[in-house]
Amino acid sequence: MNIDNQLAINAYNNIATNSITRSKSENDKLLKEQTDAFEAFLVKSVLDIALKDENPLFPKDAGDKIYSSMYNDTMSRALSGNLGFSELLFNFLKERT
Repeated sequence: MNIDNQLAINAYNNIATNSITRSKSENDKLLKEQTDAFEAFLVKSVLDIALKDENPLFPKDAGDKIYSSMYNDTMSRALSGNLGFSELLFNFLKERT
């Protein structure tokens, strides 16, 4: 199991076990943050694959992989919460809790 999957499982378990002591709005806020983070992970995975070939924004040099990774991270965080995956997952998990 990779680190991202384990973090998602831990976050979900944390939300589930602490739901008794938190109010419903606090739980919804935490769940929304986690579903947005999961959507950002999905978007970053797609961007990493889609922009794997040569990218004119980042010419070949010593730090091109670092710049490319930073660009994909920033784009995935900017796009998360707006594509609908997060909302779908949020509504699904909210019904289960």
